[in-house]
Amino acid sequence: MDNGFFVGCHLSAAEGFRGLARDAIAVGANVFQFFTRNPRGGAAKPLDPEDVSSFLATARERRFGPILAHAPYTLNACSAKPEVRRFARETFADDLARMEAVPGNLYNFHPGSHVGQGAETGVALVAETLDAVLRPEQTTTVLLETMSGKGSEIGGTFEELRAIIDRTALGDRLGVCLDTCHVWDAGYDIVRDLDGVLRRFDAAVGLSRLRAIHLNDSKNPLGSRKDRHEKLGLGHIGLDALARVVNHPLLRHLPFYLETPQDDLSGWASEIATLRSLRT
Repeated sequence: MDNGFFVGCHLSAAEGFRGLARDAIAVGANVFQFFTRNPRGGAAKPLDPEDVSSFLATARERRFGPILAHAPYTLNACSAKPEVRRFARETFADDLARMEAVPGNLYNFHPGSHVGQGAETGVALVAETLDAVLRPEQTTTVLLETMSGKGSEIGGTFEELRAIIDRTALGDRLGVCLDTCHVWDAGYDIVRDLDGVLRRFDAAVGLSRLRAIHLNDSKNPLGSRKDRHEKLGLGHIGLDALARVVNHPLLRHLPFYLETPQDDLSGWASEIATLRSLRT
């Protein structure tokens, strides 16, 4: 395995970190994404120090890249409802505290939906939440995910992500996770103009902020603002374009995480094998 190419998928954390490491190895991955808790919210299971210690040993031995924790989908940091924003702050803070058990990794979240308050207010509320939970001593980098722009989502443009970073006091603790399906659905043509999209990202956010890639095809055409992931090569982005993403000189050093719709681990194993075969 080429351990310089960090590629993996989204795995279930039902059996703890050791189970995640076992499944990652089984599908040929050297990185993985996972939910810290039920993706629809709820309490997280207590950490098992023995489980964490075993995982860290395996990660060192197998030379894993950064693991990526994903916030629950119900976390909306810019909701119009104070109780929803309070849940976001509490969940965010708890997740970041738990991530310090596996230091130096990544935590990804959807900026949220402003639900009629306007993008400027949405940006301000996301930054307010981040100011409440980020700590100077934390080792985890928090990633804002690029979004498809459906409804009242924040993050459908690179400029909105930069606005959040600029308004956050500890903006140096923030990065970006670029989702290929999301940016395509938002209108960024990564099929015919990947270089141009990356120039736009660099001008708005800075490529140094780009820390991870969600590698997905899309069920919908460019600019649809739908956010429906597809298996690699079966959507409107296509395998050739996704191969250019994993081989692009400005991106190839980054970790890639599949979020394609699969029935079981064998689907991701097949896609990971395909991506390794396309790596030049």
